[in-house]
Amino acid sequence: MQRLQFALLASLLLLVLLLPGIRSTPIDQDVDIVHYQPEQVHLSFGETVLDIVVTWNTRDNTNESICEFGIDGLHQRVKATQMPTKFVDGGAKKATQYIHRVTLSHLKPNSTYLYHCGSELGWSATYWFRTRFDHADWSPSLAIYGDMGVVNAASLPALQRETQSGQYDAIIHVGDFAYDMDWENGEVGDEFMRQVETIAAYLPYMVCVGNHEEKYNFSHYINRFSMPGGSDNMFYSFDLGPVHFIGFSTEVYYFTKFGIKQIVMQYDWLERDLIEANKPENRKKRPWIITYGHRPMYCSNDNGDDCANHETIVRKGLPMLDFFGLEPLFYQYGVDIELWAHEHCYERMWPMYNYTVFNGSLAEPYVNPGAPIHIISGAAGNHEGREPFFKRMPPWSAFHSQDFGYLRLKAHNGTHLHFEQVSDDKKGEVIDSFWVVKDKHGPYQSDLNSKTL
Repeated sequence: MQRLQFALLASLLLLVLLLPGIRSTPIDQDVDIVHYQPEQVHLSFGETVLDIVVTWNTRDNTNESICEFGIDGLHQRVKATQMPTKFVDGGAKKATQYIHRVTLSHLKPNSTYLYHCGSELGWSATYWFRTRFDHADWSPSLAIYGDMGVVNAASLPALQRETQSGQYDAIIHVGDFAYDMDWENGEVGDEFMRQVETIAAYLPYMVCVGNHEEKYNFSHYINRFSMPGGSDNMFYSFDLGPVHFIGFSTEVYYFTKFGIKQIVMQYDWLERDLIEANKPENRKKRPWIITYGHRPMYCSNDNGDDCANHETIVRKGLPMLDFFGLEPLFYQYGVDIELWAHEHCYERMWPMYNYTVFNGSLAEPYVNPGAPIHIISGAAGNHEGREPFFKRMPPWSAFHSQDFGYLRLKAHNGTHLHFEQVSDDKKGEVIDSFWVVKDKHGPYQSDLNSKTL
């Protein structure tokens, strides 16, 4: 017995002496982990609404990008012809990731597809999306908002639930993501993309750039998203039902340190696109033209932002020159609705051009209005909070609210649009709702229903 006790004691002593050296990896040695698993999966429209672009990220290079998909199972396979794009954040760590893009082309209309993405080194979960139609004779529904961050993303739970229930056909995020995508060496951007995956992996998530994407010459925005048109996601258009949508950058007017050329290029493209949309055969097919850009031409916010100034740069053009202003361009080509964000609020305005209200009539201002209708919905939630309004509101402002929330649009047909603003503060209550009715679309002409303010 004494011999056994002595042996056990000796073994225990030996174990204590050797314990500091018994580690699978020294504490000062990095573990060599590879990251091949797809994350941040999101969809967008390609060159048509029956082309869907699947975008995702991996930390390490898998040297291939594959999407398996199908209606009755994952029976079809598309492999990208291009290698994954290496994206290096501009921060101190120079954090690197690889962006993968695969286009699913010529899909069947009005069909539900299953898909997953990745490579032979790792696959995502299986998601689904539903295609609609490439003709104009149907009624798309969209959710529209801007200025949603990782912290206090007030609208995210409702948007997740409504997306999963099939309520929308697309999302439009009108600039300012994550707050900010470049923060913490890009980790805040990664977290934002993971959060919105629960929306964006199930329907097209269409975007435009905001001021919070400016860092490193908008590199996070340019690399993380995949909009149609080949313009680094800065300006593009797409058709959905009876609507021609146009997304563009307001930031070219404010970050001129990146060059004036971008203003000229965008303006020329916008005019060409509007001319094409106004060809009689095209305007007949898709009578509604809706634009979206981040910084508004008009607002009633008491915070010193440019939209509270009379001569807004986006509206009037470059200071002292008045070149490339967008208000006369959009008026000339009969844009119906102009959607904005930037201000952390909701504001609906009367039909207006150059501070002149052109209501359809006193009783029905949005029936055959004589100017575009401006709507701000930049209240999806972020850590910066809410925006104040002027104590005395201007007469061209029809409705305003500081509630966090988002906008819904249903394009019923070529004559009727319906909008409603949802309040997150009031747990999903619709706080503003209105119809826009137009029997005729095209360039505007001044009429007797105008009122200069």
